[in-house]
Amino acid sequence: MSTQERSSEVPEGAPEHCPGTASEAAGTAEACQGCPNQAACASAPKGPDPDLAAIAARLAPIKHIVLVLSGKGGVGKSTFSAQLAFALAARGLEVGLLDIDICGPSLPKMLGLEGEEIHQSGAGWSPVYVQENLGVMSIGFMLPNPDDAVIWRGPRKNGLIKQFLKDVHWGQCDYLVIDSPPGTSDEHISIVQFLKAARVDGAVVVTTPQEVSIIDVRKEINFCKKTGIPVLGVVENMSGLRQPLSSFKFYGPSGEDITAAVLAAAAAAAAGSSGGGGGGSGDGATAGQASSITAETPVFHASGGGAARMAADMGVPFLGAVPLDGALSRAGEEGRSVFEAAAGSSSAPALQAVIDKLLAAVDSSCN
Repeated sequence: MSTQERSSEVPEGAPEHCPGTASEAAGTAEACQGCPNQAACASAPKGPDPDLAAIAARLAPIKHIVLVLSGKGGVGKSTFSAQLAFALAARGLEVGLLDIDICGPSLPKMLGLEGEEIHQSGAGWSPVYVQENLGVMSIGFMLPNPDDAVIWRGPRKNGLIKQFLKDVHWGQCDYLVIDSPPGTSDEHISIVQFLKAARVDGAVVVTTPQEVSIIDVRKEINFCKKTGIPVLGVVENMSGLRQPLSSFKFYGPSGEDITAAVLAAAAAAAAGSSGGGGGGSGDGATAGQASSITAETPVFHASGGGAARMAADMGVPFLGAVPLDGALSRAGEEGRSVFEAAAGSSSAPALQAVIDKLLAAVDSSCN
């Protein structure tokens, strides 16, 4: 094994003489003692894997494979994966969405597919289709009860991920989006090894602005660098709360409701700045004018400069920021695309801008 190959298989925080995650000695060598990755490496597949050729053959008809990663949980990674898949399908592309978050599968809910089941054919496992050109695979379709906990150790999780890659029949597909759990542990080591023979375009790394998230996301980016996965870009999710002003309630110093007065003043100010005179007449006109005004406030304190600063420091692209938005939350709860009837949604145009940059990065990586 060359020095470059070995370095691509050495996880974050490994000791100096780490044998590499694909080594037969991974997790058991003397150098592994005390390594935070020892248990994950010991349970991960080692040595030449005869299934890799089958995985490569199964994924060969897929033009682009994109991983969605994050070192931190709760940053909206699955929400981004779901809306990315909806957006790609809306552009007329054939899209597959694979959920490898074995213990926390949320994509069936976010795609409106709760209660669906997997079917098998002579070609393999069939994805569950949201629409004709958008198929989804998740362990969530295999649970008798959606509230059942998946209490599995690493080897069993790794086995199911391999089976998804080897046995799911996606057919001719433009994009396969793989939504992963947070961290740099079993599932991540396995997916990198299993996809080694496939053409992986790269990873999108999702974070929120605050440093407590950025710290872990830096580890994820280093994981990608060490395992040879190109970082297509970083997305800052929940970058601020941006909503129509009319959706807020306002209260005075004594707790009295002053919403009507604030909206009237804002509508008058907006009318004045646009040369519209003194605004309309009556509460209806005021509410209508105020609904066209958007308010934004930071939610998380980005003490380290947020995702844009981190991306610049680590030499990876910054794809953009997506604000907190009630419309996006509702879309996820209702299992639909936020881009449908997106009027009033502050996240939809921001997501579209991020996805445009992502597609440009994918095209660039292919040239």
